[in-house]
Amino acid sequence: MSTRTLDYTEPGALVMWFSDGWMITKRNLLKMKRSPDMLLFAVLQPIMFVLLFSQVYGGSIAVEGTDYTQFLMAGIFAQTVVFGSTFSGAAMAQDLKDGIIDRFRTLPMSGSAVLIGRTNADLVLNAISVLIMMGTGLLVGWRVNTSLSSSLAGVGLLLLFSYAFSWVMALLGMSVKTPEVINNASFMILFPLTFISNAFVQSSNLPTPLRIFAEWNPVSALVHAARELFGNLGSAPVPDVWPLQHAVETVLIGAALMLVVFVPLCIRKFASISSR
Repeated sequence: MSTRTLDYTEPGALVMWFSDGWMITKRNLLKMKRSPDMLLFAVLQPIMFVLLFSQVYGGSIAVEGTDYTQFLMAGIFAQTVVFGSTFSGAAMAQDLKDGIIDRFRTLPMSGSAVLIGRTNADLVLNAISVLIMMGTGLLVGWRVNTSLSSSLAGVGLLLLFSYAFSWVMALLGMSVKTPEVINNASFMILFPLTFISNAFVQSSNLPTPLRIFAEWNPVSALVHAARELFGNLGSAPVPDVWPLQHAVETVLIGAALMLVVFVPLCIRKFASISSR
């Protein structure tokens, strides 16, 4: 028995799809509520990075045109949401191992609702993490220097990127053999993206090959866009490359491309798993 394939020409089909997605989202949120250690460990690492870089290394790392704490926080926000997106992959891999997906197959529901519910729940987790990170940043001297609308746009952009990237991780989670593999596989992707970027140092200080990679790295665009929207750039110079000169547009285009490419791939992959 397999999950339902919706005919969207049927009356009420979209309502049923939204209902299925909401129920799976609710299921995953309740699971988080019953496992508070998940949220605890999700935010402990970025808090440690904030304290480590701002209090230990901050005095030794100079950035041109702005205070290091102001420079740092957008990088921490981006790192938090990108790393938080791995929960989608890890959770999908774990559900496959535990046989939860097999149980979903027996229910009269849309298969894509499982993916929607998973990514929606992780979006909520990322939103909570960002709010906690913002509170931590305020404690160490970080400030928002723009309007409320710009700062909300900054938060929205971070969460949009995290949501789109969670579909990439969900596909990876359905493609590996065990949940243990997803951690190693995801970190091989995430570490270069976050650390070879402008998250913690200015890209102009990197060796030429790494500088070029950092300037065209989508995470660098996300970090730079967040700095712009939170007003943390100061008079820091902006590299003369399109992704950083148009950082907000780059993030929006990148997020749209990830959704267009990876949402159908995830749905197709889930359907192939469900039909086994």
